[in-house]
Amino acid sequence: MVRMDDCLFCRIARREIPAKIVYEDDSSLAFEDIQPQSPVHLLVIPRRHLVSLREMKPEDESEIGHLFAVAAGLARERALENNGYRAVVNSGTWGGQTVFHLHVHLLGGRVFHWPPG
Repeated sequence: MVRMDDCLFCRIARREIPAKIVYEDDSSLAFEDIQPQSPVHLLVIPRRHLVSLREMKPEDESEIGHLFAVAAGLARERALENNGYRAVVNSGTWGGQTVFHLHVHLLGGRVFHWPPG
């Protein structure tokens, strides 16, 4: 497992690695994905290192809920709510998680299909 010191997203939050940050507050940060899968592809992360939803505890509910509130606000700012968008959390390798720091993908600006494949 990746240590917090080596975590890519922790390093972005500490400004050790550059990223195009589009939102930040005391507990969260949002930035553009470097390999976008849609015209809008943002990642919303907690500043605190959480590996995935598997590690979520009841006391984390408000912090994780805040990530989705930030994603919804960013979707409104980008006028995605009229046509729709996707907010996704991948958890674990079989769930498609490749960076082991909890993050919400905000994707929009194109039609999505289900199942994704």
